[in-house]
Amino acid sequence: MECNFENTIINEEVVSKVKKIMPEDELIYDLAEFFKVFADSTRMKIIYALMEKELCVCDIAAIVGTTQSAISHQLRLLKQSKLVKYKKDGKVVYYSLDDEHISEIVKKGREHIEEL
Repeated sequence: MECNFENTIINEEVVSKVKKIMPEDELIYDLAEFFKVFADSTRMKIIYALMEKELCVCDIAAIVGTTQSAISHQLRLLKQSKLVKYKKDGKVVYYSLDDEHISEIVKKGREHIEEL
């Protein structure tokens, strides 16, 4: 059945039930912001590279094919979103994915795209 009126509710019980389990607006906003980070091809290349091995900025730049400055900028955004973490080894900083959830999200997204 098609809704022809803007505020028509076809199944009030279902609407009520779903509204009760909807997350708070703040969580929805945080999720939207989280997924925005994945909406950049350079950041996705960085994430894919880090799915294989922890890497320094210069190695990531060589893999992605851009400047170290551009990689540093993207890594800053990825760190702020808690998608990557880093450790220092002398003067070299190595980056890795923050946890296994990140690679699982990417893998699930890829599976979805490849089945289309």
